[in-house]
Parts: sequence; structure tokens; C-alpha cells
Amino acid sequence: MAEIKVPELAESITEGTIAQWVKKVGDRVEKGEFIVELETDKVNAEIISEEAGVLKEILAEEGDTVLVGQVIAVVEAGEGGAAAPAAPAKEEAAAPAPAQEAPKAAPAPVAEETSGDRVVASPAARKLAREKGIDLAAISPVDPQGRVRVQDVAAHGTAPAVAPAAPVATTTGPVVFAPAADTDRVTIEKMSRRRQTIAKRLLEVKQSTAMLTTFNEIDMTNIMALRKRKQDEFVKANDIKLGFMSFFTKAVVAALKKYPYVNAQISGDEIHLNNFFDIGIAVSTEEGLVVPVVRDANAKNFAEIEKNIAELAGKARDKKLGLNDMAGGSFTITNGGVFGSLMSTPIMNGTQAGILGMHSIVNRPVAVNGEVQIRPMMYVALSYDHRIIDGKDSVGFLKTVKDYIENPEDLLLNS
Repeated sequence: MAEIKVPELAESITEGTIAQWVKKVGDRVEKGEFIVELETDKVNAEIISEEAGVLKEILAEEGDTVLVGQVIAVVEAGEGGAAAPAAPAKEEAAAPAPAQEAPKAAPAPVAEETSGDRVVASPAARKLAREKGIDLAAISPVDPQGRVRVQDVAAHGTAPAVAPAAPVATTTGPVVFAPAADTDRVTIEKMSRRRQTIAKRLLEVKQSTAMLTTFNEIDMTNIMALRKRKQDEFVKANDIKLGFMSFFTKAVVAALKKYPYVNAQISGDEIHLNNFFDIGIAVSTEEGLVVPVVRDANAKNFAEIEKNIAELAGKARDKKLGLNDMAGGSFTITNGGVFGSLMSTPIMNGTQAGILGMHSIVNRPVAVNGEVQIRPMMYVALSYDHRIIDGKDSVGFLKTVKDYIENPEDLLLNS
């Protein structure tokens, strides 16, 4: 018999959510076979079985929060018949009232860890109850079958008069109204773990930094003309298109070298000036925004940057990003222009001190050498931490990016 445990994924990840079981009780499992998908705040991880056999028991349901090292399933040697007794248990659960007592009594050894009563609870709920010193028998679960989950434990004692509503508040954030129970008018959707983490971290950045945003506009005429002239030659030589992101990445690196505090981080009362240029590129996925990192962008040419970005974006959309793909960026670029955004104030990523926001290219009348001309213009924004970056450096940084994009040939001299 082998226990399937939540593996250690990274030092910063201590828990996850069961996203999907790809095997069910009674299924044959091969050694090394993927049996469950775990969603963490950073990546989705595929958990495999270390031994061949039959999936005898599933100890955590889809949607449950589980901790690193927690046993979530049991695999027993066999060909598929060993798990047969699991089926009657489900039938008993659906039987009339007298029969329901039997399945509730079965998990008694598990509940004995926290109280003498026979309480059915998830492992994560039991652990949290122990940490908080809460008797599981005193908790009113939302689950109609009486199973206590981690949300019930977290909500216990915070709103005793309306205990059943507490789990909604813990998953959706501050609640300022109670929607009617009319499901035709209101659809309640649980936030994914990744969306919860994104929301939490963005709020933390807003609350823990002195964030300010400065703007400028870039005439994209020259860079568009250069791309048009060199595109066929570039594709033929590198098997990838020459996009705007490689130019902006190169321009950002050049500006960071000139204004090093934009490439810094605050740690307590210290400023850490990064001597590396790992540029995060924000990528939109169905589950939210992720920021994979182009490592050592200063040492890569345009083709290498374009290929790196394409590879990372593909992995993000296919849910194949690893933790190493997103760790340790020093500055971030986000492009809201791909969705039609004309102007925005991007929020900084994690502990970084700055983020560059790109926007839509729009033909607008501008003054050129005393004449009004129609030019392809892009607004750009730099959000920065005013605690370590003054207005002079922020404006200078953004103007440096503008100058390099408007004169793209100059980037070659700084590559």
C-alpha cells in the first residue's frame, strides 16, 4: 500500500487546491502515472503515483485545500477489484436516514485526533482546528453531509450569528451585500487559488508601497518602418517574427543600466540594487495574469528574446510554466495594448520597484517640426515605488525608453 502525498514544490508554496482527479477509486494506476492536478498560487502541478496498483481511497475532494506532505490518496497493489467496497459506501450515503448513520461513523478514527465526537473533517480542517484550539464538534459545517472543511474552521467564531454564510465571505473577500438566493439573477463563482493570490498580492502592493505613475508617449513610426524592412530577413534567419517586445525589452535594459534604482528592491531598511536584468513579461491566461521571466535579457539578442518570450507565453497558456520560469524577476513589462487599452496605471509586480505599461498604437495628429502630421502613437506608463525612486529618475527612465524606441538603430549600439 502506498500513500499519495502533496509533494514539496517550492519553499514559498505550503498548500494548494485539488483541481482535478484524473483517476477515480477503483482505477488501475501505473507507476509514474499522473493521477491528480494540484493548483497552487503560482503553477499547476501534476502529482504522480510512485507505485503501481489500484486507487483504493481518495482523501481530498476537488476544491479542497491541502498542505504539503498531506496524504490525499491511497494506492494498493492489485488489479482493480480491491477498491470494490468503496461503492456500497456511496450507496449508503444516499440511503434513507437510518442508513446514513453508518458512513458518518466510519471516519471516527480520523476525528479522534481533535475530539472524542465522531466528526467528519478534511485533513486540512483538522490541522487548522488543532492550530486554533477549536473543537471540531463545535463547528457548524456548510456541507449538507456534515463534512467540516478548512473554510468552516477559518470562519468559526468570526460570525456566530450567521455561521452558514461565513465560507462565502472567506472565498470572495469583503462582502458588502447579501445577494438574493435567486440563481437566475446571481451567479456565484468561487475564485480559483491563483485568482485569490493575484488579488491578495495586488492589494499588498497597493498597501505596502508608495506607488506613483508617470506617463509619456512614443512615436512608433521609425520602429514600425524598421520592422517592415527587416521582417522577412529576420524570419528567414531566425524562424520567428520580429515583434515590438524585443525592442521594448532592450530599451528597458538600457534604461535600467542608466537608472539602477528602478531595478532595485526594498528589504526592510535596505535597498538592494540588482546587478542582473531578469525582465518579467506579463502574459494573460484564462486563470489570470502570470509573469514569466526572460533571464539575463541584457545578454540576449533580439531573436533570442523573441523566442524566449514566445516559449514562455506558450507554456503559460498550456499551464506548463514551472516555478523557475517565474521566480526572481527584477522589472516587469505589461502590454495592455493587445486588448485595446489606450492608457492605464499598471500595478507593480511583487517586491519590484517598477513596471512599464505598453498600450495601443493609435494614429493621432501630432506636431512634427512645426507641422501637424498623423503618426502612430503609443502611450507608455511607468508605475514605480516613490520610496526609492524620485520623479527625476522615473521621468528620465521613461524618456530613455521613449528615445530608444523612436530611434531603434541606437539599441544596436547598446546591445
